[in-house]
Amino acid sequence: QVQLVESGGGLVQAGGSLRLSCAASGRAISDYTMHWFRQAPGKEREILAAINWSSTNTYYQDSVKGRFTISRDNAKNTVYLQMHSLKPEDTAVYYCKMESFWGQGTQVTVSS
Repeated sequence: QVQLVESGGGLVQAGGSLRLSCAASGRAISDYTMHWFRQAPGKEREILAAINWSSTNTYYQDSVKGRFTISRDNAKNTVYLQMHSLKPEDTAVYYCKMESFWGQGTQVTVSS
């Protein structure tokens, strides 16, 4: 059974940084594009970033370009989201996704 477990969320002041991790089990992530999404209260879930299996291609939503970096370590079966220059509008639950599988999410709260 595939499980994705996000961690690294928390409360941070505006301008701060966090690094999220998504550890997979039950299937190797090495064959798959991995994604990070987020969902803010009252809003739809939105895609933030994606990275292909070999880390040669990445995608970022415009609002996080230059501030967020997605990376992966296939040997550790883990994908990361490094977040810098955080803003209050980045407050949301952050999820990773592989194929049809979702993690449970980790809360990121950015105070002004």
